[in-house]
Amino acid sequence: MTSPADSPALTDYEEAPLRPIHLRVAFGASGGEFSDGFGLGIIGICLVRAAPQLGLGPVWLGLLGGASLVGLFFGSLFSGAAADRFGRRPIFAWNMAFLAVLSVLQALVHNRGELLLIRLAIGLVLGTDYAVNKPMLIEFTPRRARGKILGLLSVAWAAGYACAYAVGYALDGLGADAWRWMLLTSAVPCLLVLPFRLTTPESPLWLTRQGKPELAAAIVRRQLGAGIAPPVAVSQPPTAGGVCWQRLFLPQWRAHTLVGCAFFSCLVIPYFAVGTFISQVMSAMRLESAYVGGLIYNVTLLGGGIFGLLIIDSIPRRQFLVGSFTVAAIAMLLLITWPQIPAAAIIALFALFAGVLSAASILVYVYLPELFPTDLRASGIGLASATSRIGAAVSTFLLPVVVSTYGIRSALGACVVILALGAVLCQRWAPETKDLRLGTLDEVTDADPA
Repeated sequence: MTSPADSPALTDYEEAPLRPIHLRVAFGASGGEFSDGFGLGIIGICLVRAAPQLGLGPVWLGLLGGASLVGLFFGSLFSGAAADRFGRRPIFAWNMAFLAVLSVLQALVHNRGELLLIRLAIGLVLGTDYAVNKPMLIEFTPRRARGKILGLLSVAWAAGYACAYAVGYALDGLGADAWRWMLLTSAVPCLLVLPFRLTTPESPLWLTRQGKPELAAAIVRRQLGAGIAPPVAVSQPPTAGGVCWQRLFLPQWRAHTLVGCAFFSCLVIPYFAVGTFISQVMSAMRLESAYVGGLIYNVTLLGGGIFGLLIIDSIPRRQFLVGSFTVAAIAMLLLITWPQIPAAAIIALFALFAGVLSAASILVYVYLPELFPTDLRASGIGLASATSRIGAAVSTFLLPVVVSTYGIRSALGACVVILALGAVLCQRWAPETKDLRLGTLDEVTDADPA
């Protein structure tokens, strides 16, 4: 008979070897990010082609360009709190089905008002994915593989965004209704990823934190094997009242919350403002063949995402943040201060700007979920996503208006200020999370008398 002392030691949940479930969740999460990036990226080139039929001036271009970002605000804010209280899986499993339906409907609109409403609804669904996707993946992923696997989300988003531009460019010759076909294609990746999401179980870490260790243990045994220990059960599960956003601003989480909101906002404001209207921006810079320049810009987004994936585990998270904001700000500053700048330099600096921000965007998927404990993770990510979308929506709305009124250099100058602000804030307050165990964050929560 084998004594307990002779029994093999169980491997800690966060140190588990890679299993098929990890790849399935990673593919489901990455496919969602690809769909998100495609859905947001396709609107830029579509609006140019839809403008004559729908009567889109600068104000309507800005409204439609920023509509999904407004929806993202509400979707991410409220779904994050819901996912912390009711679980990750319900939203994770079904939101791609809703996104596919909306993607089809937007191709059938008759006027700009209908398109505006559907783009708002699309943003709402995308917001649910922003809040739930990252917690679901990080709570399944082994610690040593966390940077690379979560980094795939950034590459997938950039791939979707770049593919949207390429698809739009390829369909551009289909006539006056080409923009409808462009919008219709955004349903395809949603449907392809749906089966992977429907077969993903609930997060064992979330179940354990909710006082359901038996369910968590059953999932761990079934998906990871009997040699893996389930997450450690908590002595007292969260109260029935659910997650309270105010807890994000308790002393032990306040700096994490503010940094998450600040770095995400300072990253996406120039990213979306420039990226959504890249063809118009390059035309305003008097660059011939602006579509080719935009294609190079979007391909660079993908290259930057891959580069970020390669270096994410090699340098401290905080250094990555500050350095990226600084380099992107310098590239944009050169664009607006270089007199008689050559066309090749315009493309190169825009490519550097896009590549650096795309590489840094990997931290949205890796660093942001590392800032919060399991009980607050989706709420924290949702709040940071919602905060960032306020600025992104306003900047996307204002960019075509500012360019037409004050010129391109004024618009890009505002982007420089935002990037510099991001560098300063992260240098001052960003904590280091490289090699952090998620259990360490949860222990801080357990010790919180509140």
